[in-house]
Amino acid sequence: MRARAAIPQELNAENPILDETEIHYPPEATQPAAAGFALVDCNNFYASCERVFNPQLKGKPIVVLSSNDACIVALSNEAKAFDIKVGAPFFESEHIVKKNKIVVCSSNFNLYGDMSRRVMNILASFVPEMEVYSIDEAFLNLAGMGKLDLDKGQTGRLPPTITDYARTISATILKWTGLPVSIGIARTKVLAKIANRHAKKSLKARGVLNLIDSPHIDKALEEIHVVDVWGIGIRSARKLIEKGIRSALEFREAPEMLIRHTMGINGLRIQAELRGISCYEMDHTQQPRKGILCSQSFGRKICRIEQLKEAITAFVTNASSRLREQHSAARLLTVFLINDQNGLWDEKNSDSDSVKLPDGCDNSLELVKQAMKLVDKQFQPGRHYKRVGVRLDDLIPSSQIQTSLFDAKPTDKSNALMETVDLLNDKLGSGALRYATQGTIHPWKAKSEMVSPRYTTSWEELVEVQAK
Repeated sequence: MRARAAIPQELNAENPILDETEIHYPPEATQPAAAGFALVDCNNFYASCERVFNPQLKGKPIVVLSSNDACIVALSNEAKAFDIKVGAPFFESEHIVKKNKIVVCSSNFNLYGDMSRRVMNILASFVPEMEVYSIDEAFLNLAGMGKLDLDKGQTGRLPPTITDYARTISATILKWTGLPVSIGIARTKVLAKIANRHAKKSLKARGVLNLIDSPHIDKALEEIHVVDVWGIGIRSARKLIEKGIRSALEFREAPEMLIRHTMGINGLRIQAELRGISCYEMDHTQQPRKGILCSQSFGRKICRIEQLKEAITAFVTNASSRLREQHSAARLLTVFLINDQNGLWDEKNSDSDSVKLPDGCDNSLELVKQAMKLVDKQFQPGRHYKRVGVRLDDLIPSSQIQTSLFDAKPTDKSNALMETVDLLNDKLGSGALRYATQGTIHPWKAKSEMVSPRYTTSWEELVEVQAK
């Protein structure tokens, strides 16, 4: 039985109603995980995607910018060696970039999204259960894979271990997509995250680290700062540091009473996970958004209402597509126009107006129609607009859309049209079918002066190969 550390007197003084006998693990955290989890994470994903189709970038420092080339969103390992911070405005680091001849790329989300889908499809072929955690990360459930006998009785070789299997996964992804990945294996998700961090940095691990029953697990936890533990935010980390808890190992060994006082039940779950007790199972449910915002700064200021309507139409179409994707309908549509007066471009200093849709709506045609009315109401001639956007709120399930007995709109035909548009845009690429009010030239589009071709999603931008 694990010995409890002494509880600081000041903690008891502050919380006399808390009794140590009340401390217990959450009901779901009753036993160690039978097998474990693997976290697969693509290394420097955005930069790696750029290198796949441009081998000349291999080994060079790369900076990837956000939409409109405004902020830094990703760095390659080589670029991390310089005084450049992710999330900072690009102009603050532009002198460093020029001085050190760092390669700069505009975000190419068409390419990144397609490469992500390819990686996830490969992973799905290796395990019976997986959870896509982000564009470049996925958890694999290793339950039932303790004894792998894939080659047994066929080649005479010994059954591969989980570590061997992970290396096969890594090698397959690299071969089929050109993307390097790191894989962390452990009893729980939180430990798998930590194993993955070490797998990225350790040359000896060669991209795969298995902490299941490892004698080095304490050392691995000791080298992880508490702020880098999955599930611990900056505010909680500051409170923990004030109480002398600086590493993942110290967090694991801390009194449960102290962790509960500082972080509540979530802290106890994280602590249990660090002790090898699984609290976070595979999560396949995607919670629907409570609101959908689509907004963008323009590449240059615009003052014509026709161009504003083009942008708003594009944003409404995008937002309504996301609405239908999660099977929701909106009962409130807001359009805001932000001008550059006094350099204030935030939403608080914008012209905005809303329209209520009492019955709920997920139809792009109707939403665009309502949005155009709002643009007509807000537009002021002579103003130069820097940013516009739309927001859909008060969302309800699309099955709850109310129709009136006297509604003359052909609902069935309209729904069939939306399904067809979504199907074709999903198959042929976003924007394959669009409304006439979106225009074709788009002078309002965000700057992407250094964007790479859409190698995998556009026929016009396929890689060209020349034979000599």
